[in-house]
Amino acid sequence: MRIHRIEIEGFGPFRGRQTVDLDAYAGDGIFLISGRTGAGKSSILDAICFALYGSAPRYEDGEKRLRSDHAEPEDPTEVALEFTTGGRTWRIERSPEFSRPKKRGEGLTPQKAEARMYERVGDEWIGRAARPVDVATLVDEVIGLTQQQFLQVILLAQGRFARFLLAKNDERQALLRTLFGTKRFEEYEKALDERRKEAEARVAHQSQSLGAQLDQAGEAARGLIDPLEGTPSLEERIGWIGRAALRSRHLAEEADAVQQQATKALAAAEAVHTERTTQRDKQQRRDTARITLAGLEERAAEIAALRAERDAAQRAEPVRAAKDAAGKALLALNSANDALDDARRAWEDADQDDADAPALDEFVAEAQQRIGGWRPLSDIEARLEADARAIETLRTQAEDAARRAAELDERAAALPEERKRIEQAIDRATHAAATLESLTQNVAQLADQLAAARSLTRLADDQRAAFDALQQAKKRKDDAEAHHADLQARRFAGMAGELATALVDGEACAVCGSTSHPARAVLGEDAVSADDVDRADAARREAVAAYEAANTAYAEADRAHADRLKDSGDRTVDELTADLDAKREELKAAEAATAEKERLAAERTALDAEEQRNDAQRTALIAERSDLEARATAAAAQLDKDRAAVAEARGSADSVGDRIRAEQQLVALATAYAEAQREAARAEKAAVDAAEALERAVEEAGFADAAEAIAALRGAAERASLDTRIQEHDTALAATRSTLLELELEVLPEDPIDTDESAEAVAAAKAAWADAVREHSTAGERARTLEAAAERIEAAHAQIAELAAEAEQIKRLADTVAGRANNSKRMKLETFVLAAELEEIVAAANLRLSEMSAGRYRLQHTDALAARGAASGLGLEVMDQFTGRARPAHSLSGGETFLASLALALGLAEVVTSRAGGIRLDTLFIDEGFGSLDAETLDTAMRTLDELRQGGRTVGVISHVETMKEQIPAQLRVEQTPQGWSRVIQDGVRPELSTTV
Repeated sequence: MRIHRIEIEGFGPFRGRQTVDLDAYAGDGIFLISGRTGAGKSSILDAICFALYGSAPRYEDGEKRLRSDHAEPEDPTEVALEFTTGGRTWRIERSPEFSRPKKRGEGLTPQKAEARMYERVGDEWIGRAARPVDVATLVDEVIGLTQQQFLQVILLAQGRFARFLLAKNDERQALLRTLFGTKRFEEYEKALDERRKEAEARVAHQSQSLGAQLDQAGEAARGLIDPLEGTPSLEERIGWIGRAALRSRHLAEEADAVQQQATKALAAAEAVHTERTTQRDKQQRRDTARITLAGLEERAAEIAALRAERDAAQRAEPVRAAKDAAGKALLALNSANDALDDARRAWEDADQDDADAPALDEFVAEAQQRIGGWRPLSDIEARLEADARAIETLRTQAEDAARRAAELDERAAALPEERKRIEQAIDRATHAAATLESLTQNVAQLADQLAAARSLTRLADDQRAAFDALQQAKKRKDDAEAHHADLQARRFAGMAGELATALVDGEACAVCGSTSHPARAVLGEDAVSADDVDRADAARREAVAAYEAANTAYAEADRAHADRLKDSGDRTVDELTADLDAKREELKAAEAATAEKERLAAERTALDAEEQRNDAQRTALIAERSDLEARATAAAAQLDKDRAAVAEARGSADSVGDRIRAEQQLVALATAYAEAQREAARAEKAAVDAAEALERAVEEAGFADAAEAIAALRGAAERASLDTRIQEHDTALAATRSTLLELELEVLPEDPIDTDESAEAVAAAKAAWADAVREHSTAGERARTLEAAAERIEAAHAQIAELAAEAEQIKRLADTVAGRANNSKRMKLETFVLAAELEEIVAAANLRLSEMSAGRYRLQHTDALAARGAASGLGLEVMDQFTGRARPAHSLSGGETFLASLALALGLAEVVTSRAGGIRLDTLFIDEGFGSLDAETLDTAMRTLDELRQGGRTVGVISHVETMKEQIPAQLRVEQTPQGWSRVIQDGVRPELSTTV
C-alpha cells in the first residue's frame, strides 16, 4: 500500500486546507515530520487513520473532538486520502459529525458524518461508495487490514509503540487476537466446555432415570421373593430384579395351565346346553307351523275370489285402448263443430255471403293476385320522402364540389410566393453549412492535441520515475565499481601472504628460488581471494548492465514526453480546451444549418407535390359537380312518375299498405272458413269408425256389452297387487306344509324340553374360566413387565457406563484446551496458537534487534508459568548476551526499550502483512520518542530506518531531535501561525521530481 496525498481541512489544529504530497519524498525514501510540541505532527497520522477507518487512535478512549477548534461555524471539516494498493488507485473523502449553523433560523444543527470513495480510471475519479458503511466495506475489501492491524504495521502511532513489548500476558493476548483473528479458538474452547457439561448432564440424567426404573420394578416385584436387607448396591438391586422376573415367569406358566383346564370344562358345558336348546327350538317351530297351516287353509275361498277378479281384469285390458280412442274421437268431433261455427260467424261479420269450401278457395286465389300487384307500389310509397331528400343531398354535394374547386384556385395563386421564400432560405442554409467539413477536421485535431496535453502529466511522472531509477542504478554501478576496485587493491596488497601459504620447507620459492623460508608473510584476516574478486566483478557487470537499461528507459520516457509535447502543439490544456469548446460551438451551428437545409429541401419537394395534387383535385371536382347535377335532374323526373302510380293503387284507403292489409284479412277469413268445413267432415267420420272398433273389442274379450268390460278393468298397480297376494298365499301354504312334514318326521316329544339346568352349568363353567383368565392375565402381565424392566435396566446400566467413559474423555479434552487439570502450562488452545505466531514475530524482530544492539540483545518467547496461577504462554523476555541470562523487558533503559520496541514492531508488521495476503507496505509512519536515544544508538536506529527504504518504500518519521533534522534533508514541517492554528510546509523536496496523483 502506497499513500500518495493527504488533504486536511478543519481537522485537529488545521483550519485552512493543507495538502501533503508524499510522492514528493519517493526519491529520498525517508522524510521527517517535525515541529514544535503541540503543533500537530501526530494529527497528520490521525487524519490518515480517520480517512480510512472513521476514527483516530488518540481519540478512541476519550472525547472524539476531530473538528478543529479554530474552524468557524460555516467552515467545513474534511480529510481526503489518495493511495494505491493492488495496482488500483483510490481516493477517500470523509467528514466527521459536527454542528453547523441552521440554514433557516438561528442556532446549530447536527451535520451527519459523511464518506465517499472513488477509484481512478484513466484520468477520472469514478465513484464507488457514497455512505460511511459502504466505504467501510470497500476499505476492508481493498486494503485487507483492520484498524488495529493498520496501526501495528503502517501507522506506528505515539503511545502504542512499546505497548506490545511491555504488555502483560492477557493484554498481549487481546492484541494478538485482534491482529490474527483467533477468537474462533476461544469459541472452540466454549463449545468443548458445553459438550462436557452436556455429557455430564446426560450421565446424571440417565443415572436418575435408572434409579426411577429400579424403584418402579421393585414395586412390581414386591411379594414375589424375599426383599434385600440393608442398603444394597446398584448391582445387587439389578440382580434382585432379575430373580423376581424369573419367579414371575414361573407363576405365569402355572396360571396358564389352570386357564386351559377351565377352557375345556366350559366347552363341554356349552355343548350340552346347545344340544338341549336346539331340540327345544325345533319343538317351537313345529307347533308354530301347525297353527300357520290352519290359518292359510281357512283363507281358500277369499283367494279364489281374488283369482277370478284378476282373470277378468286381464281379459278386459284389450278393451281399454278402444274405449280411449272412441272418447278422443268424440271430443275431436265436438271441437271441430265449434270451430266451424266460429269461422262461419267471422265470415258473415265481414259482410260476405255464405259459401262452400270450393267457392272460398276461388275467392282466396283472386285476392292473392290483387295483393301481388299492389305490393311493389307499397314499397315505392314508403321511400318517396327518402327519394326527395336524396335529390336535395345531390344538389348540396354539387354546390360543395364547386366551393372546394374555388378554394383550390385560391391556393394555386399563393404557391409561387411560398416557393420563392423556401428557395431563399435554402440559399442561406447552404452558405452556413459549407464550413461543416473544415470545422469537423479542426475539432478532431484540437481533441487529439488536448488528449496529448492531458497525458503530459503522466508522461512527466514516467520521466521522473525513469530518472530516479537511473540515479539509483548509477549509484549501484558506482558502488559496485568501487567495491570491485577495493577488492582488487586488497588482494594485491595481501598477495605475499597468499603466496606464503603455499611455501613448503625444502622446496624452492616460486619468486626467489630459496628453499629456506625464515620470515614468511602472514595472510591477514581480511584477505581477499580470487573468488571474491570474481564475484565482485560479476556484480559490477550486472550493475553496469542495469545502469545501461535504466539509461535506455529514461531516454525512451524522455522521448515519449517530447513527442507528446509536440503532438499537443506546445499549448496548455486550458488553451486547447477553450479553442476546442469554441470550435465545437461553430461545428454545432454548421450541423444545425445542414439539418435546416435538408428540412427546407423536403419542404420544397412537398410544395411541388401539393401543387400537382391540387391540379388533379380541381379537375376531379369539376367532373364530380357535373355528374351530381345530372343525377339530381333524373331522380326528380322519376319521383313524379312514382307519385302518380301510388295514388292510383291507394284508391280510397289511406295508403297502399292499408289497402293490402284489408284484402289480406278477407283472405285469412275465407281460408279459415274453408278449412273448418273440411275438418268437421273428417272428425265426424273418425268418431263413427272409433265406435265400431269399441264394439268389436268388447265382443272379442267375451263380455256382454261395453259397460261390463269397462267395469272389469283394473289399473296396473291394482293388478300387480292381486297377483302378489295370490302368490304369497300359495307360497306360504306350500312352505308351511313342507316345514311341518320335516319336523313331524323327527318324532319330537309333545312336552317342552327344559334348558335351565344346562344354562346354569354353562354359567358356573364360564365364571370359573373368567377367574382363570384373570389370574393368568395378571401373572403374565407382571412377568412381561418385570422381564422388560430387567432388560431396560441392564441396557441403561450399560449405556450409562459408555456415557460416563465418553464424558470423562470430553472432560479431559475440555480441561486441556481450557488450560485446566493436567495442562501443566495452564495454556489455552487460543494461547497456544498465538504463541506460535509470537515465536514467528520474535524471529523476525531479532533480525533487526541483533544488528541495532550490536549482537547484545535478543528477544525470546517464554511459556513459563505466571505467578499466582495467572494465565501464561505469551511471555516475552530479553536475552542479554553480556550476562548470558534472560531479563524482563521492563529492565531495559529508555533507549534500549525504543530499539527493542522498533524491532518488535517491524517484526510484527512483517508477520501481520504476510497473514493478510502478502500486502506490500510502500508507506510507513513512525511516531515515537527518538529523543531518548544517545548519539550512537540514534545512528543505529537511523541505519535501520534507512534499510526500510529498500524496495521503493517511503518512511515518515515524527521527531523534533535536531540530529535527525540534520541527517534527513527531506522534511515536512508543521508550524503554528500567530492566530493559533497550524499549517504544513514541505522542505527538502526536489521540485522537478514532485508529483501529485
